[in-house]
Amino acid sequence: MRFVVAALMAAAGFFSPLSVFAESADVEAVITGVDTDKLSLSLDDGKNYQAPEEFNFDGLQEGVKVLVFYTEVDGKRVINDLEIVQ
Repeated sequence: MRFVVAALMAAAGFFSPLSVFAESADVEAVITGVDTDKLSLSLDDGKNYQAPEEFNFDGLQEGVKVLVFYTEVDGKRVINDLEIVQ
């Protein structure tokens, strides 16, 4: 039984650094494109960001500086939150 517990603890310790990739990241950039049909934003960092269906695009247009909080899911950057930078 001790061996099983020790093996599980070792596995948890080994895989814990991988949880860092599931955390949210952020980027501050200027919007270069808004596609409300595809629910996506393009920023001047050269990346596209996918918005959830309930996302509010009011006030978002090209040239607006934003702070985007996102998570990478299956290689796509999915928006968690967005703030307009004044």
